[in-house]
Amino acid sequence: MPSPVLIIAAADDWPTDRVVVELERHKVEVFRMDTADFPQRLSLTARVDQEAAWTGGIFTEHRIADLSRVGAVYYRAPGAFRFPSGMSGPEERFAASQARAGLGGVLSSLDCRWMNHPTSMARAEYKPVQLTQARACRLRIPPTLITNRPQDVRSFVESVGDVVYKPVASPVLIEDGALKSVYTRRLRPDDLTDLEGIDTTAHLFQGWVEKDHEVRLTMVGDDMFAAAIHAGSDAGHEDWRSDYGSLTYETVPVPSDVADGMRRLMRRLRLRYGAADFIVDPLGAWTFLEVNPCGQWDWIQGATGLPIAEAIARDLRGAS
Repeated sequence: MPSPVLIIAAADDWPTDRVVVELERHKVEVFRMDTADFPQRLSLTARVDQEAAWTGGIFTEHRIADLSRVGAVYYRAPGAFRFPSGMSGPEERFAASQARAGLGGVLSSLDCRWMNHPTSMARAEYKPVQLTQARACRLRIPPTLITNRPQDVRSFVESVGDVVYKPVASPVLIEDGALKSVYTRRLRPDDLTDLEGIDTTAHLFQGWVEKDHEVRLTMVGDDMFAAAIHAGSDAGHEDWRSDYGSLTYETVPVPSDVADGMRRLMRRLRLRYGAADFIVDPLGAWTFLEVNPCGQWDWIQGATGLPIAEAIARDLRGAS
């Protein structure tokens, strides 16, 4: 009988539902929780001493997860802690720090299979770390500049040629109560005449890579699921996320050098799951852009039929 799997994800994350269905199809006991439920609908009791590692459990109104029995954890973007109303701002911030260190610390210390461990995810989300490690793993990367000096942007363009701008971190922001995305943008000559605002924070610039198409390579343990993404519009060609309606997909094989490099990269980053993006040029060469340790996969599965949920469940239950 497989060990229980603990799933830590937002309650409304429906791609995770597919993983739960796959696990239960194989008779795996699943305990699903959202950190947003702590401490009001979820509670914790955990003990460690010289005789034994953490014992105790996570409790809801109807279920208990025995910490000592957890065989694997699937960690995927859970919600923020929610505290009782009436707490002051300082009280809520203090409570959140204690919850993060207490609940988060106990969960992070579980010695089992993780997809992915939060500390590994936190490090891997740094694009400079990814690019450094990808280069060391002999994956092709574009020339990249991170700076807040306008003069160095101009010098980079002079040395590299066509350049794109993209955020260094998450491309999502909230403005006027609305969720907005910052897409990759190819710089035009007029952009270089006024670089006001560059000095206010860090910015990432990369050499433009001539592309035939892009590839989303979903890594699950040792399994690889590659889908070519073909853009049907100028906006989609620049950044496919800006025009999903223009996209078409097809499954493609992964070149052996890319497969070897990605396996090395995932080991270096200590990830068992990652959604990697590549540009494929007209000659067929693959250029690594990034790997997202919590990247979306369900829409690729829906468009191509690639069995990603099945692979995630298989890896969590420790099956080969």
